[in-house]
Amino acid sequence: MNINALLVFIFLLSFMGGHAQATTYSMPKNVNDAVITLYPDGVALTRADQDETLLDVARRFLLGQTEIVRLNPDVDRWLVKKGEIVRLSNHRILPDSPHNGITLNIAEYRMYYYPPAKKGETPQQVMSFAHGVGRQDWKTPLGKTKVERKIMNPEWHPPESIRREHAANGDPLPVIVPPGPHNPLGTRALYLDLPGEYRIHGTDIDKINGIGMQITHGCVRMYPKDVEELYDLVGVGTPVYIVKQPIKVGWLDNVLYIESHPDLEGEETTLDQRFTLALGLIKKANNNQEIFDFDQQALNKAVKEQNGEPIAIYERLPLLEEASATPEIAPTVLVPARTSVQLPAKPKVAAKASISANMPVSAKTKVPVKTPVKPLRKASPDGYYHGN
Repeated sequence: MNINALLVFIFLLSFMGGHAQATTYSMPKNVNDAVITLYPDGVALTRADQDETLLDVARRFLLGQTEIVRLNPDVDRWLVKKGEIVRLSNHRILPDSPHNGITLNIAEYRMYYYPPAKKGETPQQVMSFAHGVGRQDWKTPLGKTKVERKIMNPEWHPPESIRREHAANGDPLPVIVPPGPHNPLGTRALYLDLPGEYRIHGTDIDKINGIGMQITHGCVRMYPKDVEELYDLVGVGTPVYIVKQPIKVGWLDNVLYIESHPDLEGEETTLDQRFTLALGLIKKANNNQEIFDFDQQALNKAVKEQNGEPIAIYERLPLLEEASATPEIAPTVLVPARTSVQLPAKPKVAAKASISANMPVSAKTKVPVKTPVKPLRKASPDGYYHGN
């Protein structure tokens, strides 16, 4: 089966300085869809204004180090030359978790925060933040918890185990690390209701490039501006779902997408295991019905490359009322006109590379609808939520 994609428009983003706010997405119009898009329909790129590193670009666009390196395998991490094009994240599939409070998907080094909606309404937006997670010998725990308390400019009381580790490495720690630029907790800390002093916190200036990596002793580490923004938004008692979902599947406008991330360090799964997980998630997304004519080549690409970009693998016919609706006419060249989409055997994307300054990029296709799944209070051992 082929998905004959509509035109892909490429937007070149040229932002100087840093973002002042989190990356905020509008929720899909269909409440059962799970793919969110930052820039309209396509691929987002930026051009380096000067010689810099990929990590500089990541910080400017609030991406983690692992994420931007995976998206740009042919770009030197330590030298992005002036004028060189860097690919950015645009589409994401929401994790399989309740759409309230905070979800930490440690497999993709990314947090999703759903601002409270009015009673009886679904969230209209979701905010996303890059973060670091626990090393393989200091794993971040999974499950449901909540924000227990918040502290501004916290002191750090390193546990004895961490003090021994630092002493063995010739870097002894004091009993108390006072607030300041070298405090590993940064300027804000949200303490989780878990044994062991797990927190969502900022970072010290020496470790800011570790955002989006396995680098902590189990806590979740954020960029300074991000944690300050989150701190002001999130109240004590906010639910926090910590999941590990390296593969996510979701619909958008009757097209089914898959997104795949590499294993965390120390957790190796075979290709067969990843395919088995992917097929199970595809079935679950289709109301537990098998899909036999999905694009196998696109699925192979996603599972093998693991670059974190959602890839379309299947398109179903729209609902009758949607099919009979009057098609929209694109008012400008930046918005692709809607056309009927055929379903052949190899996905083709016609790229219209009109790259001009300060323009974003996008690609729009139709996507299938997912039946809402009633979550359990806690994630199952596989890191996903399942219906009763």
